Amino acid sequence: MARLRVTPARHQGRERLYVTLPDGTGVAWFDREANRISLVRADREDDVLAALAPYVAGEVTVGPPPVPTPAELDRLSLHPDDDLAPNRPGEALYAALDADPASAPVRLLHRDARRDALAAQRLVGEALDALEGAGWRVLHAVPLPGAATIDHLAIGPAGVLAVRTLPGRRRRVRIADPMVRVGRDRPAPHLRWARRAAERASLALATAVAPALAVPGASGVEALPPAADALDVRVFTDDTLGALARLGGVLKPADVEAVYAAARDRGTWARA
Repeated sequence: MARLRVTPARHQGRERLYVTLPDGTGVAWFDREANRISLVRADREDDVLAALAPYVAGEVTVGPPPVPTPAELDRLSLHPDDDLAPNRPGEALYAALDADPASAPVRLLHRDARRDALAAQRLVGEALDALEGAGWRVLHAVPLPGAATIDHLAIGPAGVLAVRTLPGRRRRVRIADPMVRVGRDRPAPHLRWARRAAERASLALATAVAPALAVPGASGVEALPPAADALDVRVFTDDTLGALARLGGVLKPADVEAVYAAARDRGTWARA
């Protein structure tokens, strides 16, 4: 009888252990947070339990996969090429770096802005993905018509946020609406760009979308009048993204799922 393989992976921000046959055919998966083993092949239950024994502690629930909700069924009907959910933070940057990597001498003499941007988007993406337990759904690298991209789209109890990411690189960030300056870099209208992305997302999703700017790694944020807390663009640092978990009162869970189901469909964004 073929020996089963156990492979760790993440699914929508949750840690899972996938149990497969040597050819990759799925047999079961173990959700660590739910402490549940979902069997795709009920006839291999004993083999699955034996394969997962080193990874499982205490009592676990064993059974068939949970019955999908209507929203989940809608998402499952998407063609893989049209489903944006698998996108990694900075998806377009991975492709750009693969196609045109900087040479070693160049990396030594000058910082590669693309690598800084990718590192920042990964940090912000991980922080947003961690909000799933608080009822949030997150998409990364949402492509818009043309060359524009929404770095992160967060959908949760506090509403929908289009998050633009700007690397802080241990420097001070100064905001003079709409301009943002990191350290001694040339100021750029990041707040204007964040607002424009939110407007396009609102048009595509037919719901209110708030603009946000995340500056991971910044040593501090200084806002000239109006103060940062008076801006319509929410500004997040490493320490403040987690505060979204405590906010609510805008979208109910069913509304979150409905907006997320629409947002993950590439076709939705054709009208943005």
